[in-house]
Amino acid sequence: MSQKRALVSVYNKKGIVEFCSQLYELGFEIVSTGGTHKQLSEAGIKVTQVSDVTKFPEILGGRVKTLHPAIHGGILARRNEAHLAELNKHSIVPINVVVCNLYPFSETISKPGVSEAEVIEEIDIGGVTLLRAAAKNFESVAAVCDPADYATVLEALKKEEGLSADQRKRLALKAFRHTAAYDAAIASWFSTSVDGADKLPEAINLSAEVIQTLRYGENPHQQGALYKWTGKSYPFEQLQGKELSYNNILDVDAAWAVVEEFADPACCIIKHNTPCGIATAASIIEAYNAAYESDTVSAFGGIIAVNRDVDVPLLEAIGKLFVEVLVARSFTNDALEWLSNKKKNCRVMRVKHDVPKDLVIRSVFGGVLVQTGDHTGVKFDDWKVVSKKQPTDEQMKELAFAWLAVKHVKSNAIVLVRGTATVGIGCGQPNRLDSVRTAGIHAADKAKDSVLASDAFFPFPDGIEAAAAVGAVAVVQPGGSMRDNEVIEAADRLGLVMIFTGERHFKH
Repeated sequence: MSQKRALVSVYNKKGIVEFCSQLYELGFEIVSTGGTHKQLSEAGIKVTQVSDVTKFPEILGGRVKTLHPAIHGGILARRNEAHLAELNKHSIVPINVVVCNLYPFSETISKPGVSEAEVIEEIDIGGVTLLRAAAKNFESVAAVCDPADYATVLEALKKEEGLSADQRKRLALKAFRHTAAYDAAIASWFSTSVDGADKLPEAINLSAEVIQTLRYGENPHQQGALYKWTGKSYPFEQLQGKELSYNNILDVDAAWAVVEEFADPACCIIKHNTPCGIATAASIIEAYNAAYESDTVSAFGGIIAVNRDVDVPLLEAIGKLFVEVLVARSFTNDALEWLSNKKKNCRVMRVKHDVPKDLVIRSVFGGVLVQTGDHTGVKFDDWKVVSKKQPTDEQMKELAFAWLAVKHVKSNAIVLVRGTATVGIGCGQPNRLDSVRTAGIHAADKAKDSVLASDAFFPFPDGIEAAAAVGAVAVVQPGGSMRDNEVIEAADRLGLVMIFTGERHFKH
């Protein structure tokens, strides 16, 4: 039983002809199925049909091809005297290399309008079984699931000692990761199909793969890497600039989430995962200028996101301001040339496609917390004016902007707004009163005649009194405090407009 045999059955046929040609030259018998057999044969490679090994034809339209003892016995047999004797008894040849990758399930479920029947047909059975069997018996069998490994495998097989135990074990690890990710995608699809997309699943099977190893994590003594969900595309592409850091990636997410809220030209400047300026305007340059003026000190070294194309006039408006990252859907060629000449270290990020509204998943000790995203907008029908003073149309516009902005600020969150631009932001304080005062300090004189949004209710009248003291004339907040009547009385006493939305926007 010194014959070397390789079983080859792949969906992704990249490089397979060259790989199998060299395997054949190394003395391997190539056993294959279906489309793989056809392609290899047409390339002039001598190939044995699986059915010639199993003495049983493919059945059920190809659903059953390799599920047979003549195949799996050859893969799973230990290379010891007892197992080899049993193989010999049944005329089974050991299989040394299994080359297999799987039907494109994740790609199929991503297609618009795909039917359930089409999805089901892309659930690979035989391929998963082949890989798991080969990976289990890695002491004797090489499980090759990634075309990127073909060259390394061939290089090792050309040596007298062949693939090392460590190489086979690493290939087994990759195969088990491949099948685990595949099964996770299938389980996720079934969960959505059975329970619906709006219901949190009873179990979550997470599968992600590294797309960028970072210099370090949040701090230099921590490791860090960026992963993308298996079968999905990471929505941001770096066009130029220094290598992204862990903190840059967090800030890119935060900045883009803000500008996506608005249909009008919008700009957000983020610092340490917190907005320091948010604005919309008739033009993107006006929006940038207003966002910058919200906090000119914090904007230094910030992350800027805009929801319009970046062109040279916008870049000239940004001028010499030190910018860590610039995020947009597109950049003109002239803008990219300008950036390469004048801000070559600035990380330029293009948004390749719409950002998916995935579940929000955060690690906690011993598990993960999961929630749906906070994607609600302004619901005027649910807003209730609770003050004696009624808002003007202009104030309603300002309050709507403020309500969208405040949900992106860390709790306790307060924003002061004039027009459609923040003028002061108070965030992350353990009490709401301090957040009001912080926003007022940042706004200074610009707080006069501003409107204020609060991500959660005011538990005491003192927050409203502080709002009036800094110059706010209207407040939008969820309401719901046991002291709402006292808070409303304070608003009336101070001549403020107050609106309850009935909806909270905590962000932690």
